[in-house]
Amino acid sequence: MNDYLSGAGDVIIGGTFPIHVGIIYSENLFTSKPADLICQTFESQRYQSMRAMIFTIEEINSNPDLLPNISLGFQIFDSCTSMGRTVEGTFWLLSGGKGSIPNYRCHRGPPLAGVIGESVSTRSILMAHILGLYRYPQISYFATSSLLSDRTQFPSFFRTVPSDVFQSRGLAQLVSYFNWTWVGLVAEDNDYGQEVILSTKTEILRAGACVAFTDSILVGRPDRNAPHLSRVIAESNANVVVVFSNDLNFLPVVEELLRHNVTGKSWVASESWSTSSLVSKERYWGILWGTIGFALHSGHIPGFREFLNAGHPKKTPDDIFMIEFWEQNFSCKLERPGTQLPNGTRLCTGQESLGRTFSGINALVVTYSIHLAVYALAWALQDVLTHKQEVLHSMKSVRYRTKEDKDVYFDPNGDIPALYDIVNWQMSSSGTIQHVKVGSYDVSAEQGDTFVVNTSAIQWASGDTQVPLSICSQSCSPGFRKATIGGKPSCCFLCVPCPQGEITNHTDSIDCLRCPWDQLPSVQQDRCLPKTIEFLSYEESLGAALVATSITSSIIPFALLGLFSHFRATPIIRANNFSLSCLLLLSLSLCFLCSLAFIGYPQPVKCLLRQVTFGMVFALCVSCVLAKTVTVVIAFNATKPGSSLRKWTGIKVSYIVIGLSVLIQLCLCLTWLSSSPPFPEINVQTQPGIIIVECNEGSPTAFWCMLGYLGLLATISFIVAFLARRLPGNFNEAKFITFSMLAFLSVWGSYIPASLSARGKYTVAMEVFAILSSSWALVVCMFVPKCFIILFRPDMNSRERLMGKDRSQS
Repeated sequence: MNDYLSGAGDVIIGGTFPIHVGIIYSENLFTSKPADLICQTFESQRYQSMRAMIFTIEEINSNPDLLPNISLGFQIFDSCTSMGRTVEGTFWLLSGGKGSIPNYRCHRGPPLAGVIGESVSTRSILMAHILGLYRYPQISYFATSSLLSDRTQFPSFFRTVPSDVFQSRGLAQLVSYFNWTWVGLVAEDNDYGQEVILSTKTEILRAGACVAFTDSILVGRPDRNAPHLSRVIAESNANVVVVFSNDLNFLPVVEELLRHNVTGKSWVASESWSTSSLVSKERYWGILWGTIGFALHSGHIPGFREFLNAGHPKKTPDDIFMIEFWEQNFSCKLERPGTQLPNGTRLCTGQESLGRTFSGINALVVTYSIHLAVYALAWALQDVLTHKQEVLHSMKSVRYRTKEDKDVYFDPNGDIPALYDIVNWQMSSSGTIQHVKVGSYDVSAEQGDTFVVNTSAIQWASGDTQVPLSICSQSCSPGFRKATIGGKPSCCFLCVPCPQGEITNHTDSIDCLRCPWDQLPSVQQDRCLPKTIEFLSYEESLGAALVATSITSSIIPFALLGLFSHFRATPIIRANNFSLSCLLLLSLSLCFLCSLAFIGYPQPVKCLLRQVTFGMVFALCVSCVLAKTVTVVIAFNATKPGSSLRKWTGIKVSYIVIGLSVLIQLCLCLTWLSSSPPFPEINVQTQPGIIIVECNEGSPTAFWCMLGYLGLLATISFIVAFLARRLPGNFNEAKFITFSMLAFLSVWGSYIPASLSARGKYTVAMEVFAILSSSWALVVCMFVPKCFIILFRPDMNSRERLMGKDRSQS
């Protein structure tokens, strides 16, 4: 088997391509020289990639604007996917293309400008160590290891594919984009695989996802560790598996998966197998259907398909690779001089057509990468002719534009800007597998356009467009938090309900949160709801009823005042001190109205004045009753002969009593307001889930002193009236005052324990009710009997009855 191909030229471009695969290993007995390495399987796609180099060289040679008067030749070596063959091919190129002699160029001929190769990182690293010693430019078309960006180790290495650093970031972003948090990682056990799996794992963990398992394809073993990998993948609950491998090493794993019918997994392909024809066959469709992955960006190469279709063994009789391709593709044998073919062998006619064989081949990513590499070396040679400098120096600064107007250049590490196509494996209408572009990853694009995916164009292994799930644990819904499981990654967790009073308002929350002070958790504990704001409002039925009662009640004293004014000349009105009665009725009307200050939202002014207003108005009211009581006692005792109380029977005494009583209450209230005034307060402690807006009385002691003073006035009035209840006269008010004060004290005596047990607005309602009840007690006990006599018993409204002299009618 020949392993090289040459083409004449003034300057030679070398190339290494693994055209044959499937190494046959022979046993080394150590008794003779080891047999030469044999690769048994011809790989047509790799041969087509090699043809891209020849096509590009011929295209450059026909271009009068690039390298005029200089023709490029080529020397291509079949590295046969072997490290040993790669070393042999490298020295073959350095020695002049006729033998492998280290450190010597034994054959005269055109100079070597540089080398296009190798296809994978491991062999490219080996080549780069050798070529870097001699400062020959090396341009790889498929090696992606980030190690090759180290200019200290590999000073002459360049590549027309992105570094794996960018692929790792992009694949991690792909995993994150589809919300896959539980993925498996499989990679070759070489430099390429282990480096890229480490960087990808780091990026995946940084994105918040977890790795279910990490395992290796053992490239040194014939079975590639496939039985073990098949078992791990099948037993894992991770539905997404990311594979970093070339197609040849991944193929045994796919075969093992097919043998055990391991289906239902979604595969994420690295660029080294995402567009491979070796594994994207109908045979593996049930396993790899819906695969999504990164592919090197492909571009159009005008005329390349026609160049391939025009190939024929008779046109290139020295191209043993073309002969082998022809025989493999058409399942026939070409006649060769001096070669005896077995009987029954199907002979090739030479009329076979390659038209359908190479259909669409111009879009293959590897051929495009090779096309860019050859042109980069050619433009570097152009710069050498112009500036008379070394090829390696020119390669570092080379920059040119393709026919598609793409800018090609190398950064200081020898890398081109990263640009990937995101491809999806789909079945065409004709039943063939297509690698459909569904997005892109371009690190040089503007922010926001770096990662673009058309999700609706993707076909998944399930057969629909629904993105498959790959999670270790089901997401925790709002109201629950994630609790870690000992010994498991963070993506494996339990969903624990939030404690009472706390919530989570989004899925997969780590911690539960307390609601703000003015909100409370919902029943599902998935959101905070505004707490009910409670105060005695005008709009609610209780508040409206109390307002209506207060206003209606305040009218009654005015009506009684009108009645008393109309009958002011009658004995019963005159006998009960008309002016005090009018003042008492006016104060009672104010007592009814002061209850309105307790209804509605507790504003600062309302809180400041409502209790003071209540205290002052009731002090006026009770002091009027006290003045009436004192007046009754003095009036009846002053009638006794020689009584010294006659000088106290005037109206002045009543006003002195009223003024002094009200003044004491005023002093108490002013002291209260100046030392610790009431203020609005928001109470969230009394009733959970309810915000009580209330008035804080500031000083409870001052409040109870004010209320206690009213009780003191009422008690004095009650005692004096009680003692004077048996004084003579049919219109002695003492007994009515006794009953009124008894009712007054009973109401406010009941209010104290009731107010201590009530909560929120009901505390306020209790005080309003006490105000209305005690005011009505005074109205009923003090004035209803008089009104009854005035309106219904006018016969009793006489002086004789007043003095108790009309005994005949009694």
